[in-house]
Amino acid sequence: MNIFRLTGDLSHLAAIIILLLKIWKTRSCAGISGKSQVLFALVFTTRYLDLLTSFISLYNTTMKIIYIGCAYATVYLIYMKFKATYDGNHDTFRVEFLVVPVGGLAFLVNHDFSPLEILWTFSIYLESVAILPQLFMISKTGEAETITTHYLFFLGLYRALYLINWIWRFYFEGFFDMIAIVAGVVQTILYCDFFYLYVTKVLKGKKLSLPA
Repeated sequence: MNIFRLTGDLSHLAAIIILLLKIWKTRSCAGISGKSQVLFALVFTTRYLDLLTSFISLYNTTMKIIYIGCAYATVYLIYMKFKATYDGNHDTFRVEFLVVPVGGLAFLVNHDFSPLEILWTFSIYLESVAILPQLFMISKTGEAETITTHYLFFLGLYRALYLINWIWRFYFEGFFDMIAIVAGVVQTILYCDFFYLYVTKVLKGKKLSLPA
């Protein structure tokens, strides 16, 4: 495992922990898109079904279990424990416009036409756009809490580091996965505007605000 893969995983884990702690400490999920979190739970569920069929390493298995567990814990906190604080009026992105096309694309473009491979491909495609409901919600409310922006930053950083990981593996291992790379590029592009605002505003102590 190279340093970019490791730091990417740690950035991803940091994002998840930041979000969980934010919800738990404030006893509120205000400003958090429940729809995005449901999509991420679906991503991890369909991607890590190989937990039932294969063992790669203790690290690999542990991280997969943590991702799945945290994803469902987040969904539980939003839709059950702190449901009264959930802002459903602004979380209105039509997720079927993401899930249905992504599902169709996974059937058409994959490495191998088998159930596990199609579901893995589906998860890769879905992850690239799963943050859209959250970004859409921020655009509707016009602003985001600082802790929420930290979550989004580390989530975007994880994807950017994974892109570098793919480049590293291509040059040093001869490994090339077009599906993962294209999906990673799409996901990173979605974060570009947010990255700019994060650096120019949030890191300077200002609140991130967008035109509603």
